Amino acid sequence: MTSPIGRIDVHSHLLPGIDDGCATLEESVACARRMVEVGYTHSFCTPHIWPDLPMNTIENIKSHVAKLQAELDAQKVPLQLISGGEIGIRDHVPQLRFEQVVTFGMLGKYCLVDLWAKELPPLFAKSVRHLQSMGFKVILAHPERMAAVQEDWSLVDRFEKMGLLLQGNLQCLDDPISQPTRQIVEKLLAEGRYFMLGSDLHNLRTLDCRLRGLQRAIDLVGEEKVWELTRDHPRQLF
Repeated sequence: MTSPIGRIDVHSHLLPGIDDGCATLEESVACARRMVEVGYTHSFCTPHIWPDLPMNTIENIKSHVAKLQAELDAQKVPLQLISGGEIGIRDHVPQLRFEQVVTFGMLGKYCLVDLWAKELPPLFAKSVRHLQSMGFKVILAHPERMAAVQEDWSLVDRFEKMGLLLQGNLQCLDDPISQPTRQIVEKLLAEGRYFMLGSDLHNLRTLDCRLRGLQRAIDLVGEEKVWELTRDHPRQLF
């Protein structure tokens, strides 16, 4: 009998020691256990895909996921891990070939990208068009954290016209109300702009604030809407 699907974390740096996320296997297991306690049954492992992290390839990520899954199974932590990655928009992206693009579940359908910039560079649209030309549906991670969006709200409309889907960060929902990240994430959530919400889990120390953000999302838009953003839409990534 197939276990019911609970919440699905679409953005996590749960794999130990391969980027700026969990540092050790023990920390990864502790974070996974905590996610299960609050209702998560699945988690995409989305390490950073950067030129200066050349080992984070499709095959290596799949191998790391398998190793962590084996440890979770051995310790009876019922979290199902799925491979993925977070592609940083850099100069290399417009040169990527189809088989090089890290996608959710390594299924060649949806990919997660991010960008840190005060202004949207020409490289951004060029990279998105390139990925879309190969048939990928592109999801933009945490637009509320982009300084460019904080300076120019109209970029959100531009993203939607480009065919981008948006992923909100739970942590930002626990930021101080005075912070632009908190103001923007709440506005995007209230306006129904997000396709999904992810924890962007990095370590045990900052996990609780992300889980408080989950409750804040429920308080803002209701349980049914948050299930849509943390289960129903994420199921499309499988």
